[in-house]
Amino acid sequence: MKEERVTFKSGDLTLEGMIAYPGGPGPHRAAVVCHPHPLYGGSMYNNVVEAALEAPHAHGFATLRFNFRGVGQSEGEFDNGHGESDDAAAAVRFLTAQKGVRGGGAVLGGYSFGAMMAVRAAASLAEVGAIVAVALPLGMIDLAALGAITKPIVLLAGDQDSYCPANHLATLAERLGPSARLKLIAGADHFFGGYEHEISAALGEALARL
Repeated sequence: MKEERVTFKSGDLTLEGMIAYPGGPGPHRAAVVCHPHPLYGGSMYNNVVEAALEAPHAHGFATLRFNFRGVGQSEGEFDNGHGESDDAAAAVRFLTAQKGVRGGGAVLGGYSFGAMMAVRAAASLAEVGAIVAVALPLGMIDLAALGAITKPIVLLAGDQDSYCPANHLATLAERLGPSARLKLIAGADHFFGGYEHEISAALGEALARL
């Protein structure tokens, strides 16, 4: 789908993003994808973000990817994950408020740091119906807080990811129970170089069931 550049507000800041709408009158489900860590070169143009967008595009979702505060043309500066979770929530509210987009049942996803922000924001957002967490860095998050998630969540990672070990992710999925769906990509590490197609295929299968 063709993406168009947009800006939207997160508190007092103006953030930049890329929005896409499927054909037809809708209303269409919404999907927002959050990028990896801003201090390590993460942006909305990351290869995993682009791969993750292919699945909702193929399933007729309206989509939004965006740059967190302080990245690209987005205003502000890095806020150690606090303001960034607010940015993710603002992105969901912006997309679900657009004409032809459903106000509820949105999918909020992210990759690595972006997955952390998606999980934090989604818990309190009535607009979000499901979460997609790609390569969730398990050593950097509060697993106890994850245990309170009741919305459907897709946990996707490479089975060679040292930041998101497959056995620890499987344990988390078991703890979350029926709300969690675990998907592992054989051979992929945290950065998924050369495995972009597998990301799109795995998420496409997951979205078809959400």
